Amino acid sequence: MITPQEPPASAFPFEPYRIKMVEAIRPTTREERECVLEEARFNLFKVPSEFVTIDLLTDSGTAAMSDNQWSAMMRGDEAYAGSRSFKRFERAVRALTGYANVMPTHQGRAAEHLLFGLLAKAGDTVPNNCHFDTTRANLENLGVIAVDCVGDCAYEPDRACPFKGNMDLGRLERALDGGRVPFVLITVTNNSGGGQPVSLRNLRAVSALLRSRGIPFFIDACRFAENAWFIREREHPDRSVRDLVFEMFSLADGCLMSAKKDGLVNIGGFFACNDPDLAERFKQKMVLTEGFPDYGGLAGRDLEAIAVGLHEAVEESFLAHRVGQVRHLAERLHGQGIPIVRPPGGHAVFIDAKKFLPHIPASEFPGQALACALYLEGGIRSCEIGSLMFSRKGESPRLELVRLAIPSRVYTTSHLDFVAECAARVFNRRNDLDGLRLTNDPPYLRHFTAELAAVR
Repeated sequence: MITPQEPPASAFPFEPYRIKMVEAIRPTTREERECVLEEARFNLFKVPSEFVTIDLLTDSGTAAMSDNQWSAMMRGDEAYAGSRSFKRFERAVRALTGYANVMPTHQGRAAEHLLFGLLAKAGDTVPNNCHFDTTRANLENLGVIAVDCVGDCAYEPDRACPFKGNMDLGRLERALDGGRVPFVLITVTNNSGGGQPVSLRNLRAVSALLRSRGIPFFIDACRFAENAWFIREREHPDRSVRDLVFEMFSLADGCLMSAKKDGLVNIGGFFACNDPDLAERFKQKMVLTEGFPDYGGLAGRDLEAIAVGLHEAVEESFLAHRVGQVRHLAERLHGQGIPIVRPPGGHAVFIDAKKFLPHIPASEFPGQALACALYLEGGIRSCEIGSLMFSRKGESPRLELVRLAIPSRVYTTSHLDFVAECAARVFNRRNDLDGLRLTNDPPYLRHFTAELAAVR
């Protein structure tokens, strides 16, 4: 196994594309941002985009599409059934995954909702390396116990393990022995743990264990291409990304995917599997909420864009630049003493808010306080992944992070340098920051709609 390297800022190649169209960034003043943040009740999801300078809230659905994707959209076949666009989409998914049955959905959480409702019931246990927000919410809404089985290294931000997303096999076996397990998930890359990859060796071991017990195994494949890039870089440098992708999927019984990440599109997702009976049940249920199985809540032009985007996502020049951008920002922050999850992941830099703001307790949401401070400083919108997103039943999560997710093909090096400069200014006055308190606590996915106020 190859030890992960964190190369200097200049070690990634130039953008492997030319810019054909630009979108103006509207300058804002600090006074404007203070008013906007107050009106948004300290929830960055409620900030209007025209008041955001650099939007790193998420890379989901925020990528810049290529000329080939836009061209493909023009041939979208909008037939309700038997669409040519569906056939092209189906061929693209099959070519990457090898799965026989492909069902489009309007986004990843729709695939989660449908699949979980078919297979799980109240009292069941579903293990994962780390469940992300919508995955956990969809399971817990059914009364299912969502268990995280990631290894200890994932909870040590400073420790540079090569595959911090790996499933701990001992924890997984204890979860399997502890109750009825209808299926097991693994998320690649592991978003809530810092965008960290899962090794091919670990995927093989998990697959062998589950097949020996006859338990279905599914991959949450939002960032499958980035995960394969890290496997190539750290474990199998002699193999191509496309080849590694195919083996990753061959180890599972199916996958769920939000195509808004490594599909490089603004909307869409899918579920794919080899089990024809499960596929038929999925199709029958999706008719109720998503639409006919040939379009799954998407327009034909969306299916065309995904079909092209999936193949662009495994181009190695694209991945070298994508991962290189993340490393560039990570090195800038780390060089200024800002604590981050190391090594950096594939789609985002994660700031360790617990270490950044040790004087703010988890009950006062240090990650959200830091995210708001970054917005006030430079109009930078980021996402808290900590006590606001994941706290439940009086427990605090083991990590308090702020995610700076970099949309694919959107920002340049100078944009990222601006982010680093703003973060450094906030870091220099970190002791002056106050915590936050909840004034409205929604029951589901509260970080999307919660309202907060400053603790003074």
